[in-house]
Amino acid sequence: MTLSSQQLHPAAHGLRSTLAGIIVNLCLAAIKGIAGVVGNSYALIADGIESLTDVLSSLIIYAGLRVAMRPPDANHPYGHGKAEPMAAVIVSASLIAAAIFIAYESIHEIRTPHTMPAGFTLFVLPVVVIAKEAMFRFANRVGNSIGSGAVKADAWHHRSDALTSALAFAGISVALIGGPGWESADDWAALVASGVIAVNALLLLRPAVQELGDALPGTRLSGEIRPIAMAVPGVIDIEKCYVRKMGFEYYVDLHVVVDGKMPVRGGHFIAHQVKDALKAAYPRVADVLVHIEPDEKL
Repeated sequence: MTLSSQQLHPAAHGLRSTLAGIIVNLCLAAIKGIAGVVGNSYALIADGIESLTDVLSSLIIYAGLRVAMRPPDANHPYGHGKAEPMAAVIVSASLIAAAIFIAYESIHEIRTPHTMPAGFTLFVLPVVVIAKEAMFRFANRVGNSIGSGAVKADAWHHRSDALTSALAFAGISVALIGGPGWESADDWAALVASGVIAVNALLLLRPAVQELGDALPGTRLSGEIRPIAMAVPGVIDIEKCYVRKMGFEYYVDLHVVVDGKMPVRGGHFIAHQVKDALKAAYPRVADVLVHIEPDEKL
């Protein structure tokens, strides 16, 4: 990693991927919407609607990341990191809303006789699938690298779009091959796509809600913190170790056991040594609160 990339706030990488997604989605929404209307394909129109919801959700994520980058202030001593999972919750909810809307319209179209979708609509969808899958991989890689649920939610918007486009391709193909009587095949494809979108939305919603509730962000970090703290001279044991995620940073609470006969200044010094060791090992640990416990056995 270069010095310039180290100096960037993690959210800055998320902002770049989100902006790229907004531009791509605007272009694809226009292409799919026009092709769907002209080609009489509701599956393609639904796909275009999903791309528009992607644009709106990406704007929400962009705003959330910008807020999360703000430094701590008097009213927010722990920073503004919670804006990031809040954005993920809103985006997940928008995905669920989009899934419900697409499902409703799909059922309406299935029950309403209509003409066959035009064959040229098939040529639009492979381009969409390739573009959206590429955006998914790019955004998901960024989201994993910076630990952002919001960016990963944005990535899954791209993956959902790729899936709906693939299903639309299958539905339109069945309708064209089957001929008269199979006109609603692409509407059934849109209905299946709405289920895929809803499931992904629920999977993304859970970790965002857990983070807002200060749930333990996995056991790996807390498991690695203990041996680092134990390696500090004077530390006898770690009684408690709590970790919570605040946007892109982590806050650690430790109960460190030291010699009960040690002077207050000695315990205070050890506490600072533990804090410095953890922050050196994990740059994204914003603060470490160390509570000193006396070992009465000594």
